[in-house]
Amino acid sequence: MSTTILIVDDNEAIRFTLKEICKFAEWKVLEAATGKQAAELFAKMDPDLVLLDYHMPDWDGVKTTKEIRKLNQTVPIIILTVDERQEIANTFLNAGATDFALKPIKAPDLLSRIRINLKIGRLIGGKDNVFVDKGINQATLMSIKNYLFQQERPLTINQIQNELPVAYQTVHRYLNYLEGKGEVEVISQYGKKGRPKNTYKLI
Repeated sequence: MSTTILIVDDNEAIRFTLKEICKFAEWKVLEAATGKQAAELFAKMDPDLVLLDYHMPDWDGVKTTKEIRKLNQTVPIIILTVDERQEIANTFLNAGATDFALKPIKAPDLLSRIRINLKIGRLIGGKDNVFVDKGINQATLMSIKNYLFQQERPLTINQIQNELPVAYQTVHRYLNYLEGKGEVEVISQYGKKGRPKNTYKLI
């Protein structure tokens, strides 16, 4: 089954780099230099995943994400940014993005993130009931639960986030949701100094 990736970046050199990375994985590529062009191309071609730059003229990454979500609620959208601030991540998550990749791009990391997001996208593609209580995404919820199920010991949020294509604050929010439903146990580990470190285990 062929896979099509939509690359959205106003920098031609970055688009070329991303295109070469995708071609290495034998994925088809669509290119857009603006957010508006991306939305129009998405509506026509229905790609499997979107790589989207944050800083662009006219429509930035946030507006473009919102416009794409009007067309498709489940397609994975990976944001490309040099900005690591948590408030930026929150803004994109609220707009509907599914993951982040930091610039400068590292090919192995990006390929891994794309593959995982494609897998999740296919799991939830075509389902109407994608979002459940409090805006929780069913596919993200299941990926976190499945990962915890495979672990023999409790894990910190950082440990979980490092293995999944999900931002730190998203993992934290979903773990709180699972704790509230009685599906996750929070275990506080006290070190010699400072605040206790919370770890999480599936019940």
